Amino acid sequence: SKEECVMASQPIYQFYVELQDYTPKIWRRFQVFGNVTAARLGYMIMTMFEMQASHLFCIDVMYRRNFYQAMGKSFSAEEIEKLFPPDKIKETCRYEVQNQMTVDFDDEEAENAVYAKISQLVSNSGDEMVLFYDYGDGWEVSITLEKIFEDKELPGRELPRVLEGNGYGIIEDCGGPGGLNKLAKAFKKKSGKQYREFCNWLGFEELDLTSFDVDDMNYRLKKVPRIYADAYELGLEPTKQSLNLLTRKYKK
Repeated sequence: SKEECVMASQPIYQFYVELQDYTPKIWRRFQVFGNVTAARLGYMIMTMFEMQASHLFCIDVMYRRNFYQAMGKSFSAEEIEKLFPPDKIKETCRYEVQNQMTVDFDDEEAENAVYAKISQLVSNSGDEMVLFYDYGDGWEVSITLEKIFEDKELPGRELPRVLEGNGYGIIEDCGGPGGLNKLAKAFKKKSGKQYREFCNWLGFEELDLTSFDVDDMNYRLKKVPRIYADAYELGLEPTKQSLNLLTRKYKK
């Protein structure tokens, strides 16, 4: 098809993302076009960390830190502070989907993630952002831009793609990183009251939080973010087909 022949003419952004406050580290390295929106980037990261799009999320750009780091290539720390006092530079810029499932998180300061492209948010190697997901459980994923490059030979359909990673991701509503830790211990032990309670709650008896399947993740990365966009931006419930995809029925 015509689409399949389109080569990657857009700049490609490579990111390293890591779940915070949890060990062993759960991380991914992935590539995406710079014209992707902040919202779509959020859906991709959710997909990569097994977040089921059932809670609010936002992305904070570490604006002041990134600005000073970029300026540090041309000016000394003293010069930067003189030219750009910290109180004059906004610390972070927040992006969220402004027609999300609920309106109780109404941040006047936030920009709409649906319209902002990632090329407008970060532009230098080492620039940082943070994705916050489920403000109750308090999941945080650090996002670091590793490099921007061009590859005219790469077919456009290849992106987004995960290059490598480690660890499964989160379990929804388990109580944040602390709860995930308890889950990991219980499923490693495979016995005891807590293990049985978790099995009943989750509906399965096997869980390996250290597992990571890069091929499966790349398959999901091409399909799942679209389902999440429908949920957050249009308020649409997933179809039966979408639910089968989300719950990996294709693997059975």
